[in-house]
Amino acid sequence: MNEKFIEKKLVETVKKLGGIAPKFVSPGFDGVPDRIVLLPHGVLAFIEVKAPGKKMRPLQVRRKRQLERLGFSVYCIDCIEQIGVILDEIQSS
Repeated sequence: MNEKFIEKKLVETVKKLGGIAPKFVSPGFDGVPDRIVLLPHGVLAFIEVKAPGKKMRPLQVRRKRQLERLGFSVYCIDCIEQIGVILDEIQSS
């Protein structure tokens, strides 16, 4: 299983929940999470997707903390089993 497969499953699962998970690209602002998860009722979170066992780079960790200080939820997933758990958490927050 690789990162692209996990990312594809994330996008599919979010779509089944009635949401979208567009790729997040921010020119000139490196280290941002891979996806913005937008769910019904104005629910928003950022998700960084990694290959199994891989960790975020130091710049990605700094961006995660920066976004969290602004009040946003930011998650890192590295396996498909985490998708449902994290989406449940996002929806309940």
